[in-house]
Amino acid sequence: MVGMIISSRARWVLLALACVTGPQAAISQTATPQPAVTPATPPAATQQPTATPAAPPATTQQPASPAQQTAPTTLQQRDDAPREQTGTIKINVNEVDLIFTVTGKDGHFVAGLQQQNFGLLDDGRPPVRVRRFVQQTNLPLRVGIMLDTSSSIRQRFEFEQQAATDFLLQVLHPADRAFVEGFDVQLNLAQDFTNRVDMLDTGIRRLRPGGGTALFDSLYRTCKDQMLTLQQDTAVRKAIVLVSDGDDDYSRVLETEAIKMCQRAETIIYTISTNVGPSRDKGDDVLQQIADATGGQTFYPKRIDDVAVGFHNIEEELRSQYLLVYEPADFKHDGSFRTIYLHSIDTRYSVRAKKGYFAPHE
Repeated sequence: MVGMIISSRARWVLLALACVTGPQAAISQTATPQPAVTPATPPAATQQPTATPAAPPATTQQPASPAQQTAPTTLQQRDDAPREQTGTIKINVNEVDLIFTVTGKDGHFVAGLQQQNFGLLDDGRPPVRVRRFVQQTNLPLRVGIMLDTSSSIRQRFEFEQQAATDFLLQVLHPADRAFVEGFDVQLNLAQDFTNRVDMLDTGIRRLRPGGGTALFDSLYRTCKDQMLTLQQDTAVRKAIVLVSDGDDDYSRVLETEAIKMCQRAETIIYTISTNVGPSRDKGDDVLQQIADATGGQTFYPKRIDDVAVGFHNIEEELRSQYLLVYEPADFKHDGSFRTIYLHSIDTRYSVRAKKGYFAPHE
């Protein structure tokens, strides 16, 4: 168990988290000081100051300086909190659900880590309380498939359709739901949320390529209409798999506005580039920015056959994630963007999570 020193400027809070099968977390603000741990410095491109008059776009948020931030608190264990309950997860408005992925230097997923292996800052401060920590969570999925049907991908569209169907066959469990859309200059909802793969496959086969590309408009509307309005009695993981070349020649919505809507809808975006070849272009950078801002990942197939590999990697990741539920400090219902910095104490591991979220309005 890792401890932190209580400084003269601020009392660093020792957070307590239980193992999956152990006790739940509660806060301890008067814990006895433990030997110091030097926290990792938050990367400069992952957070956004909350006190500046004009916030930068979501993909270029900057962290507060070390002098303004509390160091990331090590997540630790406490024995006097209630044990984790199986079944539904009740969500309060002051709780944040953080889904994240841990990989090693070889890129493989890392399972079996404990709560004390991570440090967390929300808007530059440790959380007040961590309520839940689950390894390899099997929370129900609400996943959307967005296929670029513009004329630029006509020659490889049939293979992408088959790869999308195979993905849904593998990833959907009984409690999961998915929808299918195609987009060019317009957005076409081919099949709304369902658990029936035959209906989803029919929707995929119904799509036809042709026309220009309104990528940002389509992503904005999808997150707003399909994900932001989603009503659930239990916690779910929301994700979109976006298959596109990343080009946009028709949207009225900006890229930054589309990303902000994804963040408001708390939806992870995975992108699969259709720019098969040895080098990346501008559209690939766009796909990377969208995925990075939402905690997702981008896949760059070198051959059209590798599109199926991208779907397979996404399926594997969705079943190899951690869930952290916590109560942030100094939380205000003001609609502001709050940055998240989550890191692994062990530098051999990398953590991928969303860069932040929007607080609800009163």
